Amino acid sequence: MQTTRRQFLTQTAAAVTGATLVSSTALAAENTPAKLRLSACDWSLQAGGPEGLAIAKRVGLDGLEVSAGGPGDAIALADPALRQQYKDQAAETGVAISSLAMGFLNNAPLAEDARGPAWLEQTIDAAEDLDVKVLLLAFFGKGDLRKKRKLKESAVDVVVERLKEAAPRAEKAGVILGLENTLSGEQNLAILDRVQSDAVRVYYDIGNSTYNRYDVPAEIRALGDRICQIHIKDGRHFLGEGRVDMQAVADAIAEAGYEGWLVLETSLPTKDRDADFMKNAAFLRNLLGLA
Repeated sequence: MQTTRRQFLTQTAAAVTGATLVSSTALAAENTPAKLRLSACDWSLQAGGPEGLAIAKRVGLDGLEVSAGGPGDAIALADPALRQQYKDQAAETGVAISSLAMGFLNNAPLAEDARGPAWLEQTIDAAEDLDVKVLLLAFFGKGDLRKKRKLKESAVDVVVERLKEAAPRAEKAGVILGLENTLSGEQNLAILDRVQSDAVRVYYDIGNSTYNRYDVPAEIRALGDRICQIHIKDGRHFLGEGRVDMQAVADAIAEAGYEGWLVLETSLPTKDRDADFMKNAAFLRNLLGLA
C-alpha cells in the first residue's frame, strides 16, 4: 500500500513514539533474512567494469551496484558488447548486478541537461537487458535539489516532468527509478505523489539522511514500500562505530517489511579495501541475522 504525504507525517510521528515499544528480538523474528541480500557500489569497492563482480564475490557479497557510465551522448551501458561482458561475469561468478547507478547526474543534472531524457531511456533499456530492477538517479553536487537547505522548486518541477515522461518506459521494462538525494522523506514523497507511478520510488541512504539530521528509523517506517533500495554507510566510520544508530536502522528495516538489496557505500577506514568491506559485511550480516 502506497503512503501519501499526509499519511507520511502521521506515520513518522507514530514511528517516533512507538519505536521503543517494539523489541529488536521480535522484529528480527518477523523479518525473513533470506529476503535481504548484500551488495556494494562499484565506486566504493573501487571495482569499475565487469571485473568488479569477481571482487564483490571475493569480499563475500551477493551483488554489485554498477555505474551506468558517463554523461556523453550515449552512456557506456548502451553498448551491447559491454552489457554482454557483465552478463558473462555474472554467470561465471554467481554475483548479481543489484542495480544500476546514474551517478554522473551529480555533475550533469537531470533538471538542467537536455540529454537527460535520452540518458534515462538508455539506462532503462540497459537495466531491462541486464535483468536489473532498480536504477539509481543521483541528485548531489550540481544536481542537488536544495540550496542552503531550501528546496529548488524550479529544478524539482523539471525533474517531475522528466520522471513522468520516463515512467511509462520504466513500467513496461519492470524497472524502478530510485531517487537518491538530500531531501527529507516528506519532500521525496511529495515528488512521488506528483509523478504518480509505482516505477518511481525512493532510494534511501541511511548515511546521507543521518548526516542531514533526519530521523532515519522514523522515515524508513513511514516510507515503507515507497523505498526501492537502501544504501548503507556511515561517513568515514566502520558500521556501528559512527553516528548512524545501526540497531535502530535494523529494527526499522524489519518493521517496514523491506525486502531486497542493502548496498554498501562504505568508506575504507584502514585503506585495506577487501578487509574493510569484509568487516562491514560481517557486521551487517550479524546485525540482521543473515547467514
